[in-house]
Amino acid sequence: MSIILPILVIFIVVVIFNIIIFVHELGHFLAARWRGLEVERFQIWFGKPIWKKTYNGVQYGLGWIPFGGFVALPQMVTMEAIEGDNKNDKPLPPAKPIDKIIVAFAGPLFSFLLAFATAFAVWGIGKPDTKITSTTIGYVAPDSPAEKGGIKPEDKILTIGDNTIDSWAGNMDTGIVESIATSEGEKIRITVQRPGEENPVELHVGFEIPETAWWQRSAMRKIGISYAEKITLGKVMENGPAAEAGLKKGDIILAYDGKPALSRLEILKVGEAGKPTLFTIKRGDEEMKLTVIPRKPLSPNDKITSFGMEMEFDESLISEQIIHPGPWQQIVDSALVMKKTLQLVTSSSSSIGVDQLAGPIGIGKGYFDMLTSSPDGWKIALAFTVLFNINLAILNMLPFPVLDGGHITLSLLEIIAGRPVQARVLEFIQTGFVLMIFGLFLYITSKDVGSLIPGGKKADQEMKFEPSK
Repeated sequence: MSIILPILVIFIVVVIFNIIIFVHELGHFLAARWRGLEVERFQIWFGKPIWKKTYNGVQYGLGWIPFGGFVALPQMVTMEAIEGDNKNDKPLPPAKPIDKIIVAFAGPLFSFLLAFATAFAVWGIGKPDTKITSTTIGYVAPDSPAEKGGIKPEDKILTIGDNTIDSWAGNMDTGIVESIATSEGEKIRITVQRPGEENPVELHVGFEIPETAWWQRSAMRKIGISYAEKITLGKVMENGPAAEAGLKKGDIILAYDGKPALSRLEILKVGEAGKPTLFTIKRGDEEMKLTVIPRKPLSPNDKITSFGMEMEFDESLISEQIIHPGPWQQIVDSALVMKKTLQLVTSSSSSIGVDQLAGPIGIGKGYFDMLTSSPDGWKIALAFTVLFNINLAILNMLPFPVLDGGHITLSLLEIIAGRPVQARVLEFIQTGFVLMIFGLFLYITSKDVGSLIPGGKKADQEMKFEPSK
């Protein structure tokens, strides 16, 4: 069953991709038929067909390069660089510019209609809305941008830039993690409510971008903070310092060395320091103080010092609900996400570049992760399909040769000039854009593949300790 499930999910992802591409190309195909244009080929994916069949004069096929698709229309702008040579050389009457515009626009229109139909399904079924609700800081890393910028534990974040904050993560416009990652400029404007102060404090904080391997995507902006949480012990390692000090699973850590315990990360850092630590814990209705002396576990984890205890994630911080956004709201939200993405990628003050975009492999992995994440993962994938189709429609409407928007732009120029763009000039421009788009595709795909390769560190084995002597 463990092998069958991933294969089944991969199959579903491939089917989803093909449906999305098929519907887009079907728009071109039906519009061409309606306007009386010659249709030579209808192919999903590019490259030489690995399967093809001719029916009523149209060759239907599946290419070997899993990227996009096309309808070969010799009366439109020639696309031999992607589609191959035309099948026949019979003379055809030139297509009217208005017919070219209708046929080019039909693809993005069908993608939009598929998005709208999917949005209706999401509206009825609902989609999971999951957030980490804490907005209070529990830990500030020493010497981090946050510490240098004046942020302190127990600060409650109110705004980041122009975003009003309501969660730690879970929303591009209201989550702390997302707002920091998508911020622009050399400093991030953060407003906090500090305990003991009546008015909010405005801070201007720098950021850092963690290093990644050359084959991976660059990391997002971080400032070195973690959220405040209740710290409950999970597993306590046998023969470990915590077990020998008397700590037990289910104990709640209230304080260490007289300081409030606000974050698991903070406790881990204290353990790495290797100094005896006085914990104040709550067990049932009883509070007690226990001193734990951290020490190194057995190999292969003997390079670190540890208390020998696991701390559970604070489930009370998770907000999970099924929401039912209206179809038009989903369309608008998807368009706004697309707009913000393009803005960030093209902005010189943003840390998000082209390598953050996802190609077919990255999107496929995203679908795989969504479908396997939880019983409601398919609802997340369905909602993502709305965004995917809106993105496909908008990207194809950009006025670049090869894209549908390029066809429309050329047809409009033809109407204005009263004649088509010269074939030799057009061929040169198209070839350049084909090379650029495929170069970009290969670069993004390399990052998709690179993100699947671990960064180098082997996962630690389970910690084991020798009994103290």
